[in-house]
Amino acid sequence: MSRKSLYLASASLAAAIALGSAASASEHVNQRPEEPAAPAVQDVIVVTGFRITTNVSIEEHVSPEQAPLLGPDAASLVARLPGAALVDNGSISGQVQYRGLFGSRAPVAIDGAAVMSGGPNLMDPPLHYAPMPLVERIEVDRGVAAVSRGPGMGGGMNVILKGVDFASGHEIEYETQTMASVRSVDGSYAVGGVAGGASEGRRFQLLFSREEGGDIAFSGGDIPNSHHERTVYGLGGGLASGDHAVSLDYRRLDTGPTGNAALAMDIEHVETDVARLAYEGVAGDIAIDAAIGWTDVSHGMDNFSQRPNPDPMRHRYTVATANTVSAELSLGFAALGGDLELGIDREEAEHDVLISNPNNAAFFLGSLPDIMIERTGAYAQWEGVILSLESELGIRADWHSDDAGLARTGAAVPAGAQMLAGMFNMADRAHDDTTVDAVARFWRHTDGPLTWRLTLAHKTRMPSYVERYAWLPTGASGGLADGNTYVGDLHLEPETADSIEAGFDWRGDSVYVRPTVFYRRVDDFIQGVAYDATPGVIDTPVEMVSMMNGDATPLRFANVDAEFFGVDADFGWQLSRAWRIDGVASLVKGDRRDIDEPLYRMAPARLLLDLTYEQADWSVSLESQFVAEQDRVSATNSEQATDGYAVFGANLDWYARDNVLVTLGVENLFDETYERHLSGYNRVAGGDVAVGDRLPGQGRGAYARISAAF
Repeated sequence: MSRKSLYLASASLAAAIALGSAASASEHVNQRPEEPAAPAVQDVIVVTGFRITTNVSIEEHVSPEQAPLLGPDAASLVARLPGAALVDNGSISGQVQYRGLFGSRAPVAIDGAAVMSGGPNLMDPPLHYAPMPLVERIEVDRGVAAVSRGPGMGGGMNVILKGVDFASGHEIEYETQTMASVRSVDGSYAVGGVAGGASEGRRFQLLFSREEGGDIAFSGGDIPNSHHERTVYGLGGGLASGDHAVSLDYRRLDTGPTGNAALAMDIEHVETDVARLAYEGVAGDIAIDAAIGWTDVSHGMDNFSQRPNPDPMRHRYTVATANTVSAELSLGFAALGGDLELGIDREEAEHDVLISNPNNAAFFLGSLPDIMIERTGAYAQWEGVILSLESELGIRADWHSDDAGLARTGAAVPAGAQMLAGMFNMADRAHDDTTVDAVARFWRHTDGPLTWRLTLAHKTRMPSYVERYAWLPTGASGGLADGNTYVGDLHLEPETADSIEAGFDWRGDSVYVRPTVFYRRVDDFIQGVAYDATPGVIDTPVEMVSMMNGDATPLRFANVDAEFFGVDADFGWQLSRAWRIDGVASLVKGDRRDIDEPLYRMAPARLLLDLTYEQADWSVSLESQFVAEQDRVSATNSEQATDGYAVFGANLDWYARDNVLVTLGVENLFDETYERHLSGYNRVAGGDVAVGDRLPGQGRGAYARISAAF
């Protein structure tokens, strides 16, 4: 069967399932939006053509079905929210920068469980494990995450996958949620969903998704090595009796050959198993939540099977593994005039990275050898009313320990790298740290349509295993994908941040606006700096090895001092019964406090505007995205400035039935050539993008999607 035929078959199958659904459709996100009177705290608003559910105090929700088709990467969905931006490292390797922070500073969970990436360059970041056909919604903490979310400096994200929950009756009720899409800009298709049944005492489900796409087209040709291939399948079930419920869920992810032009290697495979056993119950007046999770990742990558590399002596094959076991327990009960939650959590993670040459058995080295990371945390979080202010107060402490094994090298490894391995093996590699986080949120509803918000927080982040234990200078950067060579530092200190943010939510009869102003001061912020005081002068073993690998000016992860400040907002205006305008605006600036220089890789100012004409069963939207130039760049990191740009798109949403949503659209309507400031730099020769240039955004293309629930 040809690829085109496969696309059409996938879409036709989903359409046939959807149109043949019973009238007793279940209520899910692809139901037609009505005009309900929202409760005071929980509100439904329209942002850039899709609806997001907003808690004025805590979080925002986004859903794939209620956004234009954004490709396979869930990071692009979150990047539409105020304060967020896309770190584009590949079709399914994207991350989200939120108010200037990304990576482990803005932690990601899936169904409440943390996900450990396998690759040291985050080819498989946490959102890699959330294919769009399986995502029900993504919750994003506003500003900073609550202490119950675990450690993390910025706003946390929790991906809620489609699933079958316990029902209310004795008889099994069956349901299915499906999504299928095709996209012309990369010749891609995606199909998937969940099916199962549930009663008040039982539930079971099967889930599946399959995605495949070629290289992405732009106005100047094709983006090299931007193809992708990913499959997810799983099953789950649970039993409930009275106030007690136990669930067991399992997922398997298989990522096939997938290009990563911004990185030194491409994905050969990512094979990941995820299992989670959870309990929810009530004992007297105490609500109990407990869970045990397990994740096992095997990630293979190379620099020769998907990109030109004619020199067999420079062929590299790398296997990175990550195994994580986690446990958590929380107790909730009434106390001190409000609701108190006490919790403990535990994580144990193992990482190992082995680089080899498949053409030379004597060439191998453990660049990140047998790394062990343990963390135990405890927290208390209270919600109630203080002096007429609705409040959330939380504090947590975490005890961290980590260590690394001995770096192994083969006989064919050059002497310089063997010397660095020996120095690493003789060093003290064990660490013990204690961190304390605290969050205080306050919000107040007035008698009118206004709600005031204030958040104060002290947050921390431990150095990643790459930042601390990367003894060999390589391109492994934790996802920066900037073409630089980095080396770790065993003496890194944890980051500590103090932040304040204030804003308000106002909704009138036809207008809403939600601005937030924030400031974050960070001590011991970790970023790359020149390896020593004489960059370009090869006078250390690290610089010698780095020069042999093509970079005479390696960077070293180091503690610096930093600050972030900015403003973001969403807003809208109902022009008439049918016409409305919605928008999102984001501005963040980051500066080093130890020297007079901007922080590295800050997203430029951005404005999304959407004009929508809406009828009972359909709507048409014209979206515009305006991005400013970014000339506040880091000289230390040789950062390149980027020009501003404007990109337009259009889409049609049609509710064929209450439970069937069809979306048709065009992206990059005028085929604009542009570069996102946070996109990686091309490292693949011989294509339509020069080596060292930022990867461009996608060109003009059409797409179609159908979502159904029954």
